[in-house]
Parts: sequence; C-alpha cells; structure tokens
Amino acid sequence: MERTIGFKERRYIEELRILTRATAIDCIIDEKFERVIYVIRQGDMGLAIGKKGENIRRLQNVLGKKVEMVEYSDDLFQFITHMFKPANVTGTKESAIPGTIDIIVKQKGDLGLAIGKGGTTIEKARILSRRFGGPEIGEIIVEEASGGTQ
Repeated sequence: MERTIGFKERRYIEELRILTRATAIDCIIDEKFERVIYVIRQGDMGLAIGKKGENIRRLQNVLGKKVEMVEYSDDLFQFITHMFKPANVTGTKESAIPGTIDIIVKQKGDLGLAIGKGGTTIEKARILSRRFGGPEIGEIIVEEASGGTQ
C-alpha cells in the first residue's frame, strides 16, 4: 500500500524535525479525535519525546492539537506493540474474520489502556495498520490466566 503525504502533513513533519531533531516517517492528522499522530523512525523516540515530554508539549502548543507518537518497527508485532503503549500487549492471534487479528493484552487493566478513552488508542492502531499495509485490528482480548495463583 502506497502512503501519500499531503502538504499539511509534510509541514507538521518538518515542524517536528525543527523542534526535536527527530525524524518522522509519517504523519496522520486525525480530525475525529483532534490529534496528530507521528510515526517516528526507529531509535528516534527519545529525541522526539524530549526530557519529561517537553518536546511533545512544545509541539502541541505550536500545532494547537494533541500530539501522539508511535515508534516504527519493521517487525509487525513490535510495531503493533508500540501502537498500543502503555498497554502490555503479549501477542496477537488470527480472528474469526479473515485478514483480521485480535490483540492479546496481559491483564484486565491493560484492556482499558488498549482501547483508550472513547476508542482513541484502538482507532489509532487501526489507522496505522491500514496505512502501513498490516492486517486489520479486531478485538482486544485479555490473556487467559495460566492457572497459577499470585
């Protein structure tokens, strides 16, 4: 799947580079949730975030929108894990729907994080998965208990 980046997205990517010296591979302007999602080159996430999130705050002030960042990875599972952070994604499995995968999280508390307030996180993952030619994202499932007591 070919990704096309418009003028506004290019401007936002350049703004990120100027403010943080980090490189963004892609930028998505999500009007539904009034946010900008950056896909950051692998290894540049620390530069992009800055000390205590300083760069993200500066970027949000300049752009006037909420800013979210996802670190890119060539490994599909690792990329999916980055999309759902801070939720602890432990695996994926094929869904009953062809071409769709379900996301497995470690514990029930990660379920809310993986979905996000109003579905923001799962929607971000669906947008990125489509844009980067990955499988469709289906449901979020809590990992079955291993039978041991804690």
